[in-house]
Amino acid sequence: MNWFATRLKNGKEEVFDPIRRKWVRLTPEEEVRQMLLRDLVDNYQVPPGLISVEFSITVNGMEKRCDVVVFSPQLNPVMIVECKARHIEISQQVMSQASTYNLKLKVPFLLMTNGSQQYCCKIDYVMGDISFLNYIPLFNEMVSFNQSRL
Repeated sequence: MNWFATRLKNGKEEVFDPIRRKWVRLTPEEEVRQMLLRDLVDNYQVPPGLISVEFSITVNGMEKRCDVVVFSPQLNPVMIVECKARHIEISQQVMSQASTYNLKLKVPFLLMTNGSQQYCCKIDYVMGDISFLNYIPLFNEMVSFNQSRL
C-alpha cells in the first residue's frame, strides 16, 4: 500500500488514505490515524479490506463516528480505535469516548492512541472482565478471542 503520499490543495496539506481511497486533510489527528492504520496492516496483519475509517454508528439517538473499526472476516467488529493528536493526552475522557462507541458495537478490544501513548483493553463479556494489555493483539488474536466469546 502507498502510505503517506501528501499534496497541497488550496494551501492545505492532504494525505492519501489508502483505506478510504481518497485524499483527506492532514490534521495532527489524521497523522496519528494514518500511522496507526499502516501499523495495523503492516505489523498486526489486519487485512485492509476489514478496516473501516470514520465508521458511523448511532448511540442513544446520536450520530457518532469511530475513528477506526477492525472487522473479522465474518464482518463482526473486533476492535475500536480512538485516535487523538500527539498533544492530546490519553485520558479517562478518551476511554469514555471509546466505551460509548462500544455500547453499540460490543467489540472485544479497544485501542486508544495519540501516537506516543497507547492503551489497549480486552473485554471479556462472558466473565465480565476488562484487562489492559501491554501490546496490540495481532489480527488472528482479535478474531479468535471474538469467536470464543460467541
